Amino acid sequence: MIRVGVIGATGYSGAEIVRILSDHPSVELTILTSRQYTGIRFDEVYPSMTGVVDLVCEEFSTEYFCERADVAFIALPHKLPMEIVPELVHRQKKVIDLSADFRFKDASKYEAFYQTHTAKDLLETAVYGLCEIYSEKIKNAVLIGNPGCYPTSALLPLVPLLKREFLDVETIVVDSKSGVSGAGRTLALTTHFCEVNESFRAYKIAEHRHNPEMDEVLSLQAGKPVSITFVPHLVPMSRGMLTTIYVKPLKTVGFEDIYNCLTSFYSGCPFIRICPEGRFPNTLHVRGTNYCDIGIKLDAARNRLIIVSAIDNLVKGAAGQAVQNMNLMLGLEETTGLLNAPFPL
Repeated sequence: MIRVGVIGATGYSGAEIVRILSDHPSVELTILTSRQYTGIRFDEVYPSMTGVVDLVCEEFSTEYFCERADVAFIALPHKLPMEIVPELVHRQKKVIDLSADFRFKDASKYEAFYQTHTAKDLLETAVYGLCEIYSEKIKNAVLIGNPGCYPTSALLPLVPLLKREFLDVETIVVDSKSGVSGAGRTLALTTHFCEVNESFRAYKIAEHRHNPEMDEVLSLQAGKPVSITFVPHLVPMSRGMLTTIYVKPLKTVGFEDIYNCLTSFYSGCPFIRICPEGRFPNTLHVRGTNYCDIGIKLDAARNRLIIVSAIDNLVKGAAGQAVQNMNLMLGLEETTGLLNAPFPL
């Protein structure tokens, strides 16, 4: 059994990692850390896990953690991971970081939207953990920068089409809607029930910090600069993310070309489901799963391609993809621990 620890286990993403790993046949959860709940059993923080995970949450100590775990999942706010990752890597631990600290190749882009980066030397060797796109690099990685939820929902539909040069890269508009859990578990007025219930709003329009993350990956994949317009929205549901992408295709590209490009590119990728013509993704159909559903509509009269994707922001957008990364890094079957059936309702 592979010994695994979760640093920051009591936030929403951390707890989701614990949930998934508790049923993973190849790993043993050996240590959970929490700044807020030190000394408290995990199943007291999340009573749904009673009889499943009875570990006591501990204060993080590099020495103690490294003695008890070979793989580290880090589910901490940005800036904190870069302070502890260098020592974990130095001690030959495999690390999957769910913050943005190791997602960028260009430190200046990170610093423009976050803060000063104190572990820049690791950015070159860190691998961006978008599993279906970078699987070969992930297999040999020591440090993974797990993608953000919004980027996951937008990059998976766009990358295959950009690589085939099917799209006018200057016309990409990404319109995303996220459940409230995407804001994390920390109390805030903007995610208070009375502020969110009966509400539907856009926020951080054209200035969300996931925008440069998407731009960097898309530019690398397209082989030329790509700068998208991105508008995120908050919807009054706990979990789920629906992204609608509007882009002009090259005039010679038809529906069949686009559909065949996606199905061919993702052939053999168990967590990508391309919807048949006329059917479109729904967050309900991916709830609690590691699937990304993708549907397309070619509006020929207006020369506009409309792409819709749906993921569970806490699973494929965070914890599930993190476990998928771990499976690839350890040489396990990619789907191990992640094949729970979707809820019909």
